[in-house]
Amino acid sequence: MTAHRQRVAITGASGLIGGALSSSLREGGHDVVHLVRREPSAEHERQWDPSGGSLRPEVLADVDTVVHLAGAGVGDQRWTPEYKALIHSSRVDGTDLVARAIADGAGPTRLVSASAIGIYGDRGDEVLTEASAEAVTFLANVVRDWEAATTPAKDAGVPVAHARTGIVLSTKGGALTPMLRLGRLGLGGPLGSGRQWMPWITLADTIAAYTRLVEDASITGPVNLTAPQPVRQCDLARGLGRALHRPAVLPAPRAAMRLVLGEFADEALASARVLPQRLLDEGFEHAHPRLDDALAHLLARP
Repeated sequence: MTAHRQRVAITGASGLIGGALSSSLREGGHDVVHLVRREPSAEHERQWDPSGGSLRPEVLADVDTVVHLAGAGVGDQRWTPEYKALIHSSRVDGTDLVARAIADGAGPTRLVSASAIGIYGDRGDEVLTEASAEAVTFLANVVRDWEAATTPAKDAGVPVAHARTGIVLSTKGGALTPMLRLGRLGLGGPLGSGRQWMPWITLADTIAAYTRLVEDASITGPVNLTAPQPVRQCDLARGLGRALHRPAVLPAPRAAMRLVLGEFADEALASARVLPQRLLDEGFEHAHPRLDDALAHLLARP
């Protein structure tokens, strides 16, 4: 499809996905503005205050699409009751604010809102698509409320897509960074039993998928952003070991992970065999569908 030039507003533009998406959209001919919490310091920045519930109508008046990525990192800290509350509020309150601004006629005619495959929970070997049932866990409840917070925009007739993103592999940050650090020390063994399915995707394919969602407003509802070939965690560990020419045999026991990570360990060890069915149905082609090729590409880059 041929995309027309848009003005795209991005929240969370300083993050791994937001930064890469911003650059990619600009290269593709789109105008990009960043919604920032602080006082704007550049022409492409505009201010909003999600914690204070403030998003002035003029901020989005000339915007075609909002890509909403902002939210506290799920694995950034040990899960205390306070941090769990922040994980929930930083996603739900900000999304509600954006959706209500759009519903009030602020300008945007499309909303692409970040979401997560955590909505499926720990499902063993079950193959999961966007049509699969949702789990009942803390993260699944967060994702459910997160997606529901876009309702004001949907009710106003705005097409909304929920990008349920898996584990993003990049050498610039995210989950792969600590894996590489341990792998280079020969400590990159499997987590827990290693039998759990890990829904991964490269950063490049993540950005390509987000770009498709920005440019094609006919794709609505949940969209799994994962590679078409999920792997078990032990296969990911072995793949990293092969790429780094290091052993990957020493496992990280569940009990030890629980001691270090607390409740988040259960989510980190969850098995989710997620397929990107909507993307595949729409003809999306992954640049890196296979793990070994993806790792070779990532680790070959300077």
